[in-house]
Amino acid sequence: MPPRHYFRRSQSFEGQDDTPAVFRLWLLRLLVPLGGQREFIQPHGFNSDAIANVIGLGHWIDTEIDLWPDTPDQQDRIGVRDEDGERLPGSYDPKRVRAELRRLHRDAEGAKKGLRLPRALRTNLDRLAALVGLSPLDVRVLEFTVMIHSDGLLLEASEWIGHLSTGKLVHSMAVVLDVPEDLLRDALATKSVLARTGLLTCMRNGADTLSSKLELLSEHFADHILSGEMDPVELLRDNVAPSPPPLLTLGDYTHIGASLEVLVPYLKHAHATRRRGVNVFVHGDPGTGKTQLARALGSDMGCEVFQVASEDHDGDAVSADRRLRAFRAAQSILAERQVLIAFDEAADVFDDGDAVFGRKSTAQTRKAWVNRMLEENPVPTLWLSNDIACLDPAFVRRFDMVIELPIPPRQQRARILSEACGDLLDASALTRIAECEVLAPAVAARSATVVRSIQSTLGTAAARLAVERLIGNTLEAQGHPAILRNDPNRLPDIYDPSFLHADADLVAMADGLVLHRQGRLCLFGPSGSGKSAFARWVAQRMDVPLQVRRASDLMSKWVGGSEKNIARTFRQAEQDQALLLIDEVDGFLQDRRDARCGWEVTLVNEMLTQMESYCGVLMASTNLLAGLDPAALRRFDVKVRFDYLEAAQAWRMLTQQCTALGIAQPLPELRPHLDRLDQLTPGDFAAIVRQHRIRPISTAAGLITALAAEFALKEGGRPVIGFV
Repeated sequence: MPPRHYFRRSQSFEGQDDTPAVFRLWLLRLLVPLGGQREFIQPHGFNSDAIANVIGLGHWIDTEIDLWPDTPDQQDRIGVRDEDGERLPGSYDPKRVRAELRRLHRDAEGAKKGLRLPRALRTNLDRLAALVGLSPLDVRVLEFTVMIHSDGLLLEASEWIGHLSTGKLVHSMAVVLDVPEDLLRDALATKSVLARTGLLTCMRNGADTLSSKLELLSEHFADHILSGEMDPVELLRDNVAPSPPPLLTLGDYTHIGASLEVLVPYLKHAHATRRRGVNVFVHGDPGTGKTQLARALGSDMGCEVFQVASEDHDGDAVSADRRLRAFRAAQSILAERQVLIAFDEAADVFDDGDAVFGRKSTAQTRKAWVNRMLEENPVPTLWLSNDIACLDPAFVRRFDMVIELPIPPRQQRARILSEACGDLLDASALTRIAECEVLAPAVAARSATVVRSIQSTLGTAAARLAVERLIGNTLEAQGHPAILRNDPNRLPDIYDPSFLHADADLVAMADGLVLHRQGRLCLFGPSGSGKSAFARWVAQRMDVPLQVRRASDLMSKWVGGSEKNIARTFRQAEQDQALLLIDEVDGFLQDRRDARCGWEVTLVNEMLTQMESYCGVLMASTNLLAGLDPAALRRFDVKVRFDYLEAAQAWRMLTQQCTALGIAQPLPELRPHLDRLDQLTPGDFAAIVRQHRIRPISTAAGLITALAAEFALKEGGRPVIGFV
């Protein structure tokens, strides 16, 4: 028996059955019938002294260790004595070594019956076999693969038989395991149980070493299965692991309540009836809570949630192929448990190709298998992705449900923010941040976690500013406006609709919108006349968020992208129960009779369709009513003209601004000078207030001078002469 220290993982073998004998038999089969001896036996010694000792050829090694035969007869037989009967330590003879190697192989084959591998390996594989339906041959193949991936000597010997094609691999494995080739070919086939469960994959591309052609579920699978008796679920822990408890509940997802009303009972029914092929695709922007939704569903159903990892222990990305194999193994091993599987970052599998170079995604190259998986998987699975566009239409139809998870509406955001940051932000800051319609809950939660860890160092005031800064930086990095302390969508404290010159009773109109919560208004008139501010004021009266969309928000360089953005905008506004303001709508509703490109027509068509079906309050502002499509004009319930301020309005606004800026009230003799500026708007007064911050104005006359300068810059404006 060879010394145990020759086994790299000797702790797995101590006191356990016939592991060294099995190991020795496999080595001899690799060396003799498969020809590895050609590399092993060199003219002047062995390629590996350690392997020579393990298989019983250690006495041929010129070494100080006393491994020589004890009796003279044995020594004479192998030719290690000279004519005087003295030992010859340098008498290595390749020809005689080969002869003895063949004899050792014959002896080992004669004593092969009843040999058994480590108890832990046998026990774990027996449990695995019962769970996923492995045959005795499958178990033997898996045994050998585990051992060749766990022991350096066996790995070294397998490399001496050279690079193998798939056909030669089958032949070599059949020799090592002493089984018929046709049976082994079936065990390694792409539709075999080993392949279907993902436990073992035969790599069929090109020729490679034996160990490289046999790939286990994970890098550490062999270590796990040899380390001791364990639950088969533990074998998945490198690539599939239980999720931590959820941080949210289904109560935080009322904005997709209609989808949850179907999804939750469907998943419960699937578990109760062991329904197969249950797959749900959940997509939404990063940070909207897709992973937390999966965990919350598991908590609500009283079952575990297992996640298919996208990174390994070192933080490196796991390949799409390995993730799919881990998923297959999880489906087999967890089939009898009440669990959900969450496959996060699903785009890694469905959208990892390259259309430019014609390279298909991993899912597309395995389309038949993926389709079969989506129809037969025993464990309900939630596939999570940032974008539905990653899915081939052929795959979309195979999902039971496709759910978009948008950013929560304002009230939801406010509640989640309060729970995540309530100890760091005051009520005013929470309200202001919650107004940000692009803020995903995960962004706020992570920022709060960072600041809370150093709160004692920062102090209360600095911690509040740090949270806002971190959230703002993340939003900017995502391409969104940061949270500003001076929110451009907030109305000034002195806002008064009576300063607007419109051809309708704006207060009565606002009352009607507050009452009925539905309407489509077109606000038109010169720039700065107060159209957008009126929309903000109505949103405040209605106590709903205001969602402002401009051309830069909706236009896309991709064909069909603008239409998708428009549809998403209306859908988001309806979910948030927001007042939707589309600024400069003439960019989207131009007369189709003047269109030069097909996309211009489809853009107008999409906008008209969304306007027709929208159930909330829509306001559209434009400076150019004449260029709008006639069909669009018919779809607006009310068209309101905003015009330049009347003289009395301009004078009242001047006196109000003087009060707000701490300037003495204007004298009556200044009024004629102001009346001559007959094209003033509230926006002009707002511009003068901003100028005052940079270049202070100390008198009412100075305000009128500044207004005159603004007036002169307008189209059709004229210099005002004779006033200082």
